[in-house]
Amino acid sequence: MRMLIKATIPTEKGNASLVDGSMMTSFESILEDLKPEAVYLTIENGARTMLLIINMEESSEMMGIVEPLFLSMGAHLTLTPVATAEDFEKAGPGLGEVIQKYAS
Repeated sequence: MRMLIKATIPTEKGNASLVDGSMMTSFESILEDLKPEAVYLTIENGARTMLLIINMEESSEMMGIVEPLFLSMGAHLTLTPVATAEDFEKAGPGLGEVIQKYAS
């Protein structure tokens, strides 16, 4: 399942890891391990934030995905399932049945 990971790095921890050089090392290692489909860097609520699109086959993978971000960056995380337009098209026939059953 395609997942959006939003990792917000607390400013104090981020500043320290940027100054000592560990942020780039951690970032490169995490990207190498997760092999994200897409990576975006932004600022949210005044904090460094990474948006990663990854594929997670099983929920048991979650710990291996999130722990590096917690441990190396002290990140605050959210994981959200996401779909592409192609996924939406595949859902079409089943979605019609849901609409028919639940829409009044």
